[in-house]
Amino acid sequence: MNILLIEDDQRISDFVIKGLEENDFQVSLATSGEQARAMIGDNQWDIILMDIMLPGIDGIQLTQMIRYKKIYTPILVLSALSDSSDKIAALDSGADDYLSKPFHFNELISRINALTRRTKFNYQEKEQVYRCGSLLLDPDSHAVSQNDRPIDLSPREYKLLLFLLENKNKAVSRTQILNAVWGINYDNNTNVVDVYISYLRNKIDESSYKLIHTIKGMGYMIKE
Repeated sequence: MNILLIEDDQRISDFVIKGLEENDFQVSLATSGEQARAMIGDNQWDIILMDIMLPGIDGIQLTQMIRYKKIYTPILVLSALSDSSDKIAALDSGADDYLSKPFHFNELISRINALTRRTKFNYQEKEQVYRCGSLLLDPDSHAVSQNDRPIDLSPREYKLLLFLLENKNKAVSRTQILNAVWGINYDNNTNVVDVYISYLRNKIDESSYKLIHTIKGMGYMIKE
């Protein structure tokens, strides 16, 4: 597995690299957002481990740049910032998971394996194109269209729509959506799922026909 670590603190980077290499991972280090930006464009990575507090371009800005370029490599944020608002900012910018420092190394390995396994399952083993009525999602190009009209989605909206389409005609709970799209450690008391469902509905539901349905007492379902 090819890992890019973006960390400016040498003590932390030495610790993480040593542990990852002992677990047979291949690790490359970037010590700034600018260096990481060049390395991301020049190589293929299985996962990116990123600090938030970086010199120059910070982790939030870098994540936004990565997703803007439609690079969907899993991003695991490793940060000493543990406030919920910092986690929300990172996840909403396009990160896939968030692990607060200090952390147990076994948990880091488990998070890496879970994210790469999920990505492989979503984008390699699933069907190539997802359809629901006039809605089309192509995982290879990360393109979404409806009636041949492109639909512009944020990274989080895209992941939510993909999860719903993977479970088309099945009711999925808010907790299932939260775990799949925001990660298992996201605050279960938040209404972020309902907020993003509303965002999606505004973009893909047609006036004469609704694709996303509320399942009372359960969650949501997308169906034709």
